[in-house]
Amino acid sequence: MPDLLLIGSGGFARETAEAVGAVNRVAPSWDLLGFLDDDPARQGTLVDGLPVLGPTSAVHDHPEAHVLVCTGRPTNYVSRRAIVERLALDEDRHPTVVHPMASVGVSCRVGAGSVLLAGVVLTADAVVGRHVAVMPQVVLTHDTRVDDWCTLGSGVRVGGGCHIEENAYVGASVAIREGLTIGARAMIGMAAVVTADVPAERLWYGAPARDEGRAPLPDDPRR
Repeated sequence: MPDLLLIGSGGFARETAEAVGAVNRVAPSWDLLGFLDDDPARQGTLVDGLPVLGPTSAVHDHPEAHVLVCTGRPTNYVSRRAIVERLALDEDRHPTVVHPMASVGVSCRVGAGSVLLAGVVLTADAVVGRHVAVMPQVVLTHDTRVDDWCTLGSGVRVGGGCHIEENAYVGASVAIREGLTIGARAMIGMAAVVTADVPAERLWYGAPARDEGRAPLPDDPRR
């Protein structure tokens, strides 16, 4: 089985490790070596029984390993892109992990480096781009497009024909009406009900959702 490293050791990385374990129980696919994390306090420790082997740069000590970047907390939800671009690995070193309890229609596509956790449903002609984090129980209905680097929190429901542009963050339990666009690097707060297009780099929340100012991005929106 090919080696696999997870970048980050927080909640999303731990959930991804569980998904990899679930895949392996159905059909052995990966030898999960452990995590890489730039927090010195985590290096050399065990997280859920897996070792934190060193900082992110240690990925180059494993030139044959596949790599999933599993960062993107709400306070820096654009970090996944920055790390992938900094590492500059060949695309084929970034696998796609789909939990066996996810349902992905035969007409749907999921890009490299993306992770779909348990209970995710893609119905028909849904497209998920590269390095997208799709948390449990997300439903993407027909003709929805999710661009690279996005994060979809648990329980998100997306109506048909929506477009979620690159690096957007959609919080848990958000509902998005069909045919809408969520702009690049926008953030939608938890449990929002989105009934209108959301501009790029804006923070919207509420029911119905409304504009509450600039999204909480770092000074460099790609860091």
